[in-house]
Amino acid sequence: MSSPSKRRPIAIATLVLAALLLFWWLTQSPEDDVSNDRGRIAAVAVAPIQDGPIELKRIFTGALEARNKFVVAPKVAGRVIDIPVDISDPVDRGDTVAILDAAEFEQAVRQAEADLAVANANLAEAKSTLEIAQRAYQRSSTLRERGIASDSEYDNVQAALLARQAEFKVAEAQVIRAKSELESARIRLSYTRITADWADKESQRVVAERYVDEGETVSPNDPLLLIVEINPITAVINVTERDYRLLKPGFQAAFTTDAFPNTVFEGQVERISPIFRESSRQARVELSLDNPQGQLKPGMFVRANITLDRVDDAIVVPYAAITRRGSEEGVFVVDAGGETVSWRPVETGIRAGEAIQVSGEGLQGRVVVLGQHLLDDGSEIVIPDEEGSESES
Repeated sequence: MSSPSKRRPIAIATLVLAALLLFWWLTQSPEDDVSNDRGRIAAVAVAPIQDGPIELKRIFTGALEARNKFVVAPKVAGRVIDIPVDISDPVDRGDTVAILDAAEFEQAVRQAEADLAVANANLAEAKSTLEIAQRAYQRSSTLRERGIASDSEYDNVQAALLARQAEFKVAEAQVIRAKSELESARIRLSYTRITADWADKESQRVVAERYVDEGETVSPNDPLLLIVEINPITAVINVTERDYRLLKPGFQAAFTTDAFPNTVFEGQVERISPIFRESSRQARVELSLDNPQGQLKPGMFVRANITLDRVDDAIVVPYAAITRRGSEEGVFVVDAGGETVSWRPVETGIRAGEAIQVSGEGLQGRVVVLGQHLLDDGSEIVIPDEEGSESES
């Protein structure tokens, strides 16, 4: 079984045979030309039919993108007093990456603490007043049972108890509200210290962009920093309908880039878009590349070499051997004696450079790769390089 390396000389051999054919025609005598025309003998170049593996490879171009992007933005307005990181700095999840002026927020916390203290004092007073009203109500009830207190006195005491109960509930609600306002003030204060809290579990990323400097005043949701994940990194290519049907997630790819011309990076197909862009009739394909050293950067141009199909035991001929007769494709196979050819219809498969996979009956030996326009099924041929070798011997 032939290896792909053995098929690479086919193109060179075809060119050599073509030169020999031209030399043979130039060195023939007029009598030989007349004899050939009369006998319908055609001079041709041939190449062997080979068995072995063949691969369909494509080179796609694209660009690198950050796998994940995290935009750092404040939740509250304020003046930036410190940004401890800059472009290309590594950032761990939870690190503080910006600090805003917190004076107003600290004052709001102190005010909320004072409001809570007042609410607690009001609650204590309401509780004490309620206890007094409850005792007064119990005494009035006892006196009424003995016939000492009148109904109007009892009603007045009962109304006073109900009022004190309502005041106590209001005081409780005021405490709850004061606690909530204090908690809100503390949360707003915490927002002045801005941290890199992305959602996934990746522990470290890199600062890609810095949008503000110390001293600037920002509003809520104004971008401060762009933090990206570059290991692994994503390569994005666009494929046409012809190649789309052959691509599958998990396919391996070898990447090269102008930044590192002598280095090959390994990756694999990760996601394939289910739609085509109407403007280009191409689909987006994302590939994942390990980038532990951080050599590859978002925005770099890359070339991806992907094997789309492979046949381990294929019949392979030079692409130049493929001939069309009407609506049929085929090859001219040289008979065992090397003097005639037979027409063999074929179905073509994978093409790899100057070689192509074929299938059909009687595909053994050699095929004609130059001079097919002179041939029909059963035509007599002469192979100039072989004739020259016999003459020399």
